[in-house]
This record gives sequence, C-alpha cells and structure tokens, in this order.
Amino acid sequence: MIFKKNRGFSLLELLVVISIIGILVSISAVAFNVAQRSGRDARRREDVKAMQSAFEQYMAENGTYEACDTMAEYDSGSGALMPGGLPTDPRNTGSYVYNTSDGCDATSYCICAYLESGTGNANAPTAATCDYAAGGDYYCLTNLQ
Repeated sequence: MIFKKNRGFSLLELLVVISIIGILVSISAVAFNVAQRSGRDARRREDVKAMQSAFEQYMAENGTYEACDTMAEYDSGSGALMPGGLPTDPRNTGSYVYNTSDGCDATSYCICAYLESGTGNANAPTAATCDYAAGGDYYCLTNLQ
C-alpha cells in the first residue's frame, strides 16, 4: 500500500485563514479612524484654549479685547494678538468659528471649533451668541474677565 503525503493546506483551511485576516484588518481600520478623529478633536480643543489664552493676555496688557473686525489680520499673521496667525483646522476642511458673545465689540468674545466626534459643549454659534444650553458638536470658550 502506498501512502500519499499531503503537503500544504486544503482550500477550506486557506479560506478560513483569509477570512480571519480580513476581519482583523477591518476591525483595525475602524479603530484607527476613531483614534485619528479623537486626535484631531484634541488638537482643536488645544488650539481654542491657546486662542483663549492669547485673548486673556491681551486683555491683561491692554484692558480690552480685540474687536472682532480685526480677525482678518490674524488670519494673515499680521495681528498683534497672534503673530503666527490663527490656527487652522487639522483636517483642512474649514476654519474655526470666530464669534463674539455680545455682538462685535471689544468686551467679550466666543471662540468655537467643530468637533468630529460630536462631544462638544455647545451648539453651533450664531452671530450674536454662544449657545451653552446643551451639548453639541462645537467646543466653545468665552472670555474669562
């Protein structure tokens, strides 16, 4: 009697292994996307906090906040408040939202950033107010003084 040695794997074994690898890759891709989104949101929060700090430092030195009509100067980097220019969105799909909580004057401000994860502290700001009534998709900070 002659015995034939099977060298290699059967088609069924190969299909099972390929299926398991495919499932692991799809789970990893989803986890990677969630981690990227969380990282971009963390950057947005830190940028808004840095802008709030710059506004408060300006207030301490000058006794007033910058009027919001000078924000165009900050986009180009020529403003006194943030000489490097305003931060840009990490995804480059839009800029942060700049707004004042009492209209456009030098006594208050409202800075907001849209968060991809939807775990913000405010709804979309309007031209005259920051809405902190309920959690929303925006992370907003207002003046401290």
